[in-house]
Formats: sequence, structure tokens, C-alpha cells
Amino acid sequence: MAEESPKRQGIGSLEIGLHILNYISTASRPPTLKELSGALDLSPSRAHKYLVSLLREGYINQVNQTQYTLGNSSLTLGISALRRINPIHLSYEAVDRLNEQTDKTVSVTVWNGNGPLVIKWLDSSHPISVNVRLGAELSPLNSASGRIYLAHLQDSRRKQLVDQYYKSSQILPKSNGKSLTREELQPHLDRIKKDNYCAFFSDYLPEINVLSMPVFDINGSIVTVITLLGLNRDSDISEGSFLFEKVRECSDRITRQICGLQREHNGRN
Repeated sequence: MAEESPKRQGIGSLEIGLHILNYISTASRPPTLKELSGALDLSPSRAHKYLVSLLREGYINQVNQTQYTLGNSSLTLGISALRRINPIHLSYEAVDRLNEQTDKTVSVTVWNGNGPLVIKWLDSSHPISVNVRLGAELSPLNSASGRIYLAHLQDSRRKQLVDQYYKSSQILPKSNGKSLTREELQPHLDRIKKDNYCAFFSDYLPEINVLSMPVFDINGSIVTVITLLGLNRDSDISEGSFLFEKVRECSDRITRQICGLQREHNGRN
């Protein structure tokens, strides 16, 4: 049996300084020296020395002479990190993992201005029969990912697309087996926006369940939508199910990587 590799040694004082920065960055308001020392289990005199060094280097600023907030050097680091983030690449990596964990068909879509565009598609080990593949443009109303985007669009653009659909199509959109009139659609989209997911239970594809969830950027805009598909007999996508939680975990992970923070759902994001 191979020996475990020794734990890598680091610089303790640097780690403490970073803990201080992390605490300041996530605090609901600029903390005081007393709050910092108490939260991080440091004596006030020791915590003050770290704060002095961080002030000198511009990583924090002092507010009202007693509180501390992030400074320009921290801002520069954050902006540099944001420039290096590739949401599409992160989405690809995440759905690779989702596909392995669930053995379900998964996809990534982006909004092309008129509807979702499939930019990644991974089949399960038991592929399902659907007429959707890489490069396909999906309906903004008749696809789960399309409704996610539609729910978050600006009012004028959403109204334009919805009006166009209801004027040109004789088939009403569906939800949970029921048709949605023009008047019923907006409350339905409001709910999708609040819950941050859209689920189809054999609504469009016979015996196939579909679940879509959005990935957000730091401005709260959708960058991609993650979708999982499976046969209804073995793909429970109801809220709280294993598959539901795996898709939620996937979309939250990507958003967290992009934004640096955990986004909450159920209307709290």
C-alpha cells in the first residue's frame, strides 16, 4: 500500500490574511476590528497587525475610522479573475460530470436571440429517441430551456416572441399536460423565474421528462441553461428528487464559479 503523501506546508500568516479578506468580502456590512478578531479567533492586537499590512497594500480600506472594506487591489484581483472565466467551458465540464453521475441525456444551451441553441449534447448509455441534437435551435415556448430564457427576457422582447407564437401557431403551449392560454402563460413564466427551473412531464416528448435550470453571471443574466432528459418511468425530476438535486447542484456550481458566491433559489437569488 502506497504511503500517503505528506500534507503540503503553507505560510500560516498568509492564510490568516486571506481569511481576513474573505471575511470582509462576505460580511453584510464593513466589520470592525472587534468583529473580525472575534469571528476569526484572533486577538485584537494580532488582527490589527494584519489589517495594517492589508491597508498598506491597498487590499482593504478603512471606513468611518473603525470599519474595514475591500480596497482597489482586491478589486483589481476580482476583475482579473472575471476576465479569465469562461462560462461555456465551465458549463461543458459540469454537464460532463452530470452525465456521469446520472447516466441521463444532458445538454447545454445558449440564447441566440430567438431561441435556445444546443451547444453541447451528451447521450446516456441508453439513448432516448428525440429529434434534437448539437446545433439545433429550440422553440422559446415549447422547450424547457426556452421557457427559462423567456421568463428572464426583457418585457418588450418577451411580449414580441409570445405574440408571434400565439398568432402563428394553432397549438397552445403545455404545462403538466394542460394547455396554456395567452393569459395563463405569464403567471406560468413568473413561477419559472421565481423557482429557477422548468420541468416537462411528457408534455412534448411522449414518455420523456425534461428538466432545465439556468446558470447566471455576476450581473444576474443567464449565460447557459443546463437540461436533463430521461424516460418518465425511471427519471423522477420532481422537486426534491435525486435528479432534481443533481441538476440544481450542477447549475449552482457553475454560477458559483462564475460569481464567486452561492446563489439561492426559490425567489431568493
